[in-house]
Amino acid sequence: MTYTPPPPLGRLHDIGGGRRLMLHRSGAEGPTVVFLAGVGLMSLDYLNIHNRVAELTTSVLYDRGGNGWSYAAALPRTAAEVTDELRELLHAAGVPGPYLLIGHSLGGAYARHYARRFPDEVAGLLLLDPFHEDMAARVPRQAREKLDEMLDQMGSQELTEPTPEQIEQSRAQLVQHFAAWPEPVREPLVERHLATWRAASRENQNLYDKVAAEFRLAPATPDVPLIVLTAMGHDVTQAHLWPAELLREINEGKRALHAEVAAESPRGEQRILDDAGHGWLHEERADAVIQAVNDLFSMVG
Repeated sequence: MTYTPPPPLGRLHDIGGGRRLMLHRSGAEGPTVVFLAGVGLMSLDYLNIHNRVAELTTSVLYDRGGNGWSYAAALPRTAAEVTDELRELLHAAGVPGPYLLIGHSLGGAYARHYARRFPDEVAGLLLLDPFHEDMAARVPRQAREKLDEMLDQMGSQELTEPTPEQIEQSRAQLVQHFAAWPEPVREPLVERHLATWRAASRENQNLYDKVAAEFRLAPATPDVPLIVLTAMGHDVTQAHLWPAELLREINEGKRALHAEVAAESPRGEQRILDDAGHGWLHEERADAVIQAVNDLFSMVG
C-alpha cells in the first residue's frame, strides 16, 4: 500500500469500511458552505477562496474518495457513490446543514446531484462552470470525436510512468502556480498533485455515459437559490486542447446548457464571466464567487 502523508490542513474522518476522508473546516457560525472540487483538482486548490468565505461563515473543503488526501477509492465511481459518501462524511464530522454547496466543473454536477437527491439538506447552490450531462451530446461532432481521442490518450498515458525529467518539469510548473498559497501548504499540495495525477483520467472514464445517465435520471432540482457562473474567458488548457473556432462553439453550447441549469430553479440565475477561464475561475474571479455567496445568503434569508 502506498503511503499517503497527512494533510497539511484539516484531518481524516473515518466513515466506516476502511474509508477515511479529508475535511478542513474554518470560519465562524453561520450557514455551512461546502466546496466540491473539479476533476484533476483537490480540496486545497480552493484554499484561498475558502479562507475568504470563512470570513463570512463556516466553510468546508474536502477530498472525495480517490482524490487528494482521502482514501484510495477505486475509480471511476458513480455519482450516487460520490454523493452518498459526501453525505456520510458531513454527518460523521458533525457539519450542520442545510448546506450551501459550491461545486466546480464535475464538482458542480455532483453538487446539483446532491441537491436533487437530498433536497432537505441543501440551502442553495453555487455552480462554478459546471459539467452538464448533455455537454458531449450537444457539442459539434468534431468536438465529440476529439474528446473520445483525448480520453483514449489519457488512458494510455496512465499506463506509462513519467520520466524524472517530466516530473521535475511538472513540479516546477506547480510550484509557480501555487506561489500565492500559504507556504506551509504549498509543497504538500504540489507533491500531492504529482502523486495523484492519474485520478483525473480515471474519473473521466465513465463520465460521459454512465455518470451522465445518472444525472439525467435524477429527480428535479429543488426550489433553492441557485447561481451558475459561466466562464467564457481565455483558459490556457482549453486553448491548448481545442482549435479556436471549435472552442468558441463549445463555449456557446456551454452557455446555453448553463442557462437551462439556472432555469431549473425558480430562484436560479446565470452570470457570465468573460474574463475567467474554466480551470481556475475561483482564483481569477474570486470577487464574483464572493459576491454570489453573499447574494445566495441574502436569498436563503
